[in-house]
Formats: sequence, C-alpha cells, structure tokens
Amino acid sequence: MADGSRGSEGPSENTPTPDEARFSNGGYNAGIAVLSYMIGGIAVWSLIGWGLDNLLDTHWLVLAGAFLGAAGGFYLSHMHNLTRNSTPNPQSGSRSTSGAEDEPQ
Repeated sequence: MADGSRGSEGPSENTPTPDEARFSNGGYNAGIAVLSYMIGGIAVWSLIGWGLDNLLDTHWLVLAGAFLGAAGGFYLSHMHNLTRNSTPNPQSGSRSTSGAEDEPQ
C-alpha cells in the first residue's frame, strides 16, 4: 500500500445487514419466531377465553380466543417482517431502475 490508501474501510459486500442476519440460517430463526408468536398468541388468548367462559357461563369463547391468538400471532410476525422471502434472487429479473442501462448507445 505504497499509495497511502488503506484497505476496505467500510463493511464488506458479503457482510449481512442486521435485517438479513435474522434470516441467516435459511429462515430457521424466522420460522421459530413465527411459531413462538403463534403458540404464544393461542395460549394467551385461549386462557383469556377460558376465563371469560367461566365468568359468563359460555362454552365458545375459548375457541374464539384460540383463533384470535393465531391471527394475532401471524399479524405480529408479519409486522416484524418474519414472513417475507429472506433471500432475494438477483436472477429473477426484477430491477429497481427502468432498465435504461441496457439500451444501445
């Protein structure tokens, strides 16, 4: 490095961003997070429904709570971007530009 320049000062091109690091195990970590949101939502809202069933002398609120918990768990995982495709395919043909660089000069 005789010209006084240093090596690469920024992160390398292969260093994943924090959002990409969440999905580094092929989506396994994201899948476990989605599963835990779903099970947690079902468990909590089923218990709430069970308690309301006992208070109101009904028999259907525990089932409604389970469905509400599953929907809430999926909603939370979707809002945390855990349900998206984590590995974008650069060969898919989608571009962020209009494609003007392919025009002949």
